[in-house]
This record gives sequence, structure tokens and C-alpha cells, in this order.
Amino acid sequence: MPNKPKVAVIGTGGTITSLSGIGPLDLFEYTSSGRMLEADEMVERYKEVREVADVIPIRFKAIPSTAMAFPEWKAVVLAADKAVADHPDLAGIVILHGTATLEETAYALNLTAKVTVPIVLVGAQRPASALSGDAGLNLVNAVRVAGHPSSRGLGVLVCLNDEIQAAREVTKTSTARLQTFRTPDFGVLGHADGDMVAYYRQPMRRRSPDTEFDIRGLDALPRVDIAYSYAGDDGTAIRAFIKAGAKGIVLAAFAPGLLSPPEMEAAKEAVAAGIVVVASSRAGSGRTFHPQKSREAGLLAADNLTPQKARILLALALTRTSDKPEIARMFATY
Repeated sequence: MPNKPKVAVIGTGGTITSLSGIGPLDLFEYTSSGRMLEADEMVERYKEVREVADVIPIRFKAIPSTAMAFPEWKAVVLAADKAVADHPDLAGIVILHGTATLEETAYALNLTAKVTVPIVLVGAQRPASALSGDAGLNLVNAVRVAGHPSSRGLGVLVCLNDEIQAAREVTKTSTARLQTFRTPDFGVLGHADGDMVAYYRQPMRRRSPDTEFDIRGLDALPRVDIAYSYAGDDGTAIRAFIKAGAKGIVLAAFAPGLLSPPEMEAAKEAVAAGIVVVASSRAGSGRTFHPQKSREAGLLAADNLTPQKARILLALALTRTSDKPEIARMFATY
């Protein structure tokens, strides 16, 4: 392939890099009996990736994505900065990541990464050692997408199962199926097909690198918790988060954004304590309604963000301001 793009591959671990200690039919116990490959080991295992790009593997740390949180997000942002500084002709960056929290890391980077080249997160539903595994082709396609000129300006992307998704809207919808990552309301941005990378739409909301958030100088994010609504909810979780010192609480409310009466009373107590409370929905799709009773209670609305993504935006918003109208603006912007 002439004039191959230069693409950095940062390895953070996850199923995509996992080798089972049992054998190729192990699709489950590898999480406790196997090991994870580093970025350079993945590139060596799947040599075909060098056919589509000049690949620069960057070791990060091989961990399950359940261990990914703010410290790792910050470190990845800094690693991306360094990759671009070290390679001015870099076309894009791929991040190998476990699927459990992939959507959260993707959205966090979509709000905080400052490089102008595309960042593409990729994972796999089956370990690298599995029979009929998806790790190799997912990696190759993610590198193709990261190095493609049309990927510029779209914010952080997610690429698995030949599909390209926007970081803001994509979510994991199945525990084991290969088509797990979906964008319920709007669908894919495009496809990484065998003959070409094809785009059909682009995100509308403000995104990396043009955001007002910068975590490179932060030591931590303000504490923001998620309270999940359920039949008979008496508000105990919200009150526990108040006692734990939460600065913000996201409600995974009944669709389309409603609370049980006791839960609403607890939410009002949180607001009275100076905590910013944002109502999302546990449905996983659609905008959260913001009726008069919610507004009068002092609650904000998460738009169509899932609770886990609303938590990230609220935490970042609180690094800038505690003014509720200003935070509401951010939810309407991002």
C-alpha cells in the first residue's frame, strides 16, 4: 500500500488483547486465567495491520477495562499529546480497550482530548486466543479508520464489528454478541468495509478537541454518583451519596425521566445540600423529559445521554462551575 498513513496504537488491555490459559474455545474464563498483550505484541500477532498503515505501537498498561477511570483517562490524553508531538506526521491514534467501560473512556476523551488527529477506540468480544475471534479484524479496521482522512473532525470514534460509531451516542448492548456496540437512536456513522471506509453522517454536538474541558492539570474529578431507580425505591441510595460527599448525582430515572415519590424527596434533599442533580433515564434511548415538577425541584436534565455518560459530563462540568444554568448549557452543548 503506497503512502500508508502513520497510526499510533496505544494498548490499555481488555479482551481484545487477552490470551486464554485454557485454549481457543475459552470465551469466558480468560478473564481470570489468561494474560493480556501489550500494543507491540498485538501488532506482532496481527501482522496484517502493517499492510494498512505505518503502525507505531505504544505501551500503556494492560488492564481490564473495569479498572479504567480518571487516572487512566488523563494518562491516555497525555499519551495522545506525546504521540502527536513525537510524530508530527501522525494521521491518527487507535486505543485498544476492554469493552466493559469502552463507551465511558470514549466519551471522556471526546470531551477532553486535545489532539487534532482522529482517536479511535477498539475492543473485542472474544479474546485474541479464541477460535473465530474478532480481535484481529477489529484492530485492522480501527487502524484503517484512524488513518482515513474522512475521520478527521468527527471527534472520538468507536470501531468494532466493521461499524464506526460516535463516542457520545454508542453503548454496549449485549454481554457476548459481536454486534454489541450500538447507537440506539441514530445508528452508525459509517462502515469499515473490505474495500473502503465509508461514512454516511457526522455528529452534531461539540466534541474533541474543541471543548472547554482540560483534565491534563487535574488530580481528580469531583465525586459524582449514579442512583438507579426501581419499583419501590425509597431514596436510600441518594441519601447515601449525600453522606458520602457527592458533588453531583445522576439519576438513572424511570423513562422518560421520572422518580418514585420517596426518591423525589431524597433528590430534593440533595439539591438543598448544594448537590447538582441531573436526571437521566434507565431506558438507554431517547431524551430525558424535564417536566415542571422536576424543574421546580431543582433537577437538571441529561438530554439523551445515558447515566454513565451523564456522570462524566457532570463531573467535568463541576471542574468549571457549580452554576446550574451554566451546567444546563453544557448538557445542551455536549
